Amino acid sequence: MRIPDFKLERFFSQWEFKAPYLLCSSDIEGWRMSELLALADEDGRERWERLTLGYTETLGLPVLREEISRLYQGVSAEQVLTFAGAEEAIFVLMNVLLGPGDHAVVTWPGYQSLHEVARAAGAEVSPLRLREEDGWRLDLEAVKRELRPHTKLLVVNFPHNPTGALPDAATWKALLELTEERGVYVLADDVYRMLEYDAGDRLPAAVELSGRALSVGAMSKSFALAGLRVGWLVGRDTALLERCAAYKDYTSICNSAPSEVLSLIALRAKERVLARSRDILTRNLALLDDFFARRADTFRWVRPRAGSVAFVKLLRDMPVGEFCLRLVEKEGVLLLPADVYDFPGNHFRLGLGRTNMPEALARLDRFCDTLWR
Repeated sequence: MRIPDFKLERFFSQWEFKAPYLLCSSDIEGWRMSELLALADEDGRERWERLTLGYTETLGLPVLREEISRLYQGVSAEQVLTFAGAEEAIFVLMNVLLGPGDHAVVTWPGYQSLHEVARAAGAEVSPLRLREEDGWRLDLEAVKRELRPHTKLLVVNFPHNPTGALPDAATWKALLELTEERGVYVLADDVYRMLEYDAGDRLPAAVELSGRALSVGAMSKSFALAGLRVGWLVGRDTALLERCAAYKDYTSICNSAPSEVLSLIALRAKERVLARSRDILTRNLALLDDFFARRADTFRWVRPRAGSVAFVKLLRDMPVGEFCLRLVEKEGVLLLPADVYDFPGNHFRLGLGRTNMPEALARLDRFCDTLWR
């Protein structure tokens, strides 16, 4: 396989552990080990204390798969396959499902692996562009225009990275009905699910609505446990999952034993874990509402509906890449320029999930005052 450099990850490899203020992070502030272990039930604590550091089951720890299945309606543990993060789940599924002669449609802008792995597998890829002028909403008519007779896979990511967009329930249901009718598989990247600002906006998982849909989840975003590197693929097509499990023998083979137990502990305490994530987002959104109201001459944003990221446009006459570079060098505040998505225009990704948001915004404020006072 030949695949281009992952621009976003190359960018982060340069700056993520140098900049003290990651104002572009896609995850929520990570849990401390001691705080997570304090949430363990009796079984979880015993599993942790008696854990041996050997190989684990390829499909995933059975009780962990059972706990993951409870995140979805009508899904059994046998329909869950775990991976070393959502990235591996995406990589494996696309290599199993796609090849030369196939066609995939992928929401864009978006996480590079969602379209680049499909291309590297040999498929032709068409972007399904979300537009700022439409509030970054999913346009069902645009989906219909992109689907072809040989389209095999539609890749969607909602809540969306980087815009925070979320379809309404009627559009989402119609999308899954359309793909069923056309015989198209759907890969739904759901890693920000359960971070809706209004719980009434939460959509059914794609796997709950269609037998041709697969949902990807992870501990990284909503659960604020990116360091565990645990993700999963959920689908009702068990034959396809078996093929993915066989392909996984050539990638990670199995998960980290400590990460599986820690994931189990977090999922069993999911209401408390998710409440913490939502509380961080609620507090930071209030700060950002005030900031963007004051800085309307410099920035424009479509307020996200869910998730821990937003896509903001710099309105000043300065390339956004230069703005981001000068900001991190001067104030230690990192923003993610849109060119890492190959997205035209002057946008940048903003992360909503870190607890040092007040300090980061104060530094961004000061930087803007210095540039444009």
